[in-house]
Amino acid sequence: MNATEVQKPSRLKNLLKDQLRNIAPVFTLMALVIFFTVASSSFFTMVNFMNILSQISITAIIAVGLTYVILTAEIDLSVAAVANAVGITVTFFTIQPDYVNIANLPLPGVIAIILTLLAALAFGLITAFGVTWIGIPSFIMTLAIMQIANGVSALLVRGQIAYTFPDLITTLGSGSIFGIRWAIIVAIIFLGVGHLVLTYTRFGRYIYMTGGNREAAEYSGVNVKFIIGSVLVISAMCSGIAGMLAVAYFGSAQQNQFDSYLLDAIAAVVVGGTSLFGGRGGIGNTIIGLLVLGVLNNGLDHIQIDSFLKILIRGLILLSALIINVYAQKLKENE
Repeated sequence: MNATEVQKPSRLKNLLKDQLRNIAPVFTLMALVIFFTVASSSFFTMVNFMNILSQISITAIIAVGLTYVILTAEIDLSVAAVANAVGITVTFFTIQPDYVNIANLPLPGVIAIILTLLAALAFGLITAFGVTWIGIPSFIMTLAIMQIANGVSALLVRGQIAYTFPDLITTLGSGSIFGIRWAIIVAIIFLGVGHLVLTYTRFGRYIYMTGGNREAAEYSGVNVKFIIGSVLVISAMCSGIAGMLAVAYFGSAQQNQFDSYLLDAIAAVVVGGTSLFGGRGGIGNTIIGLLVLGVLNNGLDHIQIDSFLKILIRGLILLSALIINVYAQKLKENE
């Protein structure tokens, strides 16, 4: 056996070590597509593919901001609650039908949207201040913001349901163009811009540096506090925009409407292969994670599986992704 033959297995082993968290989600996606295509004749169609994209579009917008946060080795547990609160806020500034018993403040559509975006910005700035200046761990700080956002939602609707939104939000959330939902287009724009910023800008490089080695980033002149604060604000803004579109997508705004979105967004980022330890991954990984979850949820509906078993399967998929994530990190540390 010559030296070249010895090096080939070694190169393959090193490739697997370095790319394990990227390769595993792709194979998972391929396996799910093949399985559901065989199991259901209605799964592998263009109409159903568009359904999958529509179903993951709101989660995708939230996941963009969450990807930025996780890349810095932080976490944001408030994304779903902020989306819910902001979605309800836009209805608070919109005139509602007489049968909706909510004391609100109707304003012109553009002003309502601007004020709602400022509300999302306020959530992000408060979170960023708590984490970067006071020094509260992001896990605890965003947990507190989650409770505050839930409180805001409860106060604004008081158990009622709102049904009317500004025209622009209604169009983007529930409308379509050339047969494609606007929500899908908005999600693609967010994913595309998110990828470009991470890949081709100094800000994106600083995010990776902060997550990869915070001390080294500080010694290199990176304002780590600013980077962490910025990604938390970005996460809140993404959640807020997703919340506004989602209430129009659902056709109503109410308390606890976004409870499943926290797990979905975190799962999309982690299942896709972005490292929980920061510095590795990106929007490309998140796209794969979104497709894995979208195909899984949609495919299980096509084979009419027990809804309770569906929750269990999603949990097992997330657990598998976490194990691969941690194992890949250990392999990297042992190099």
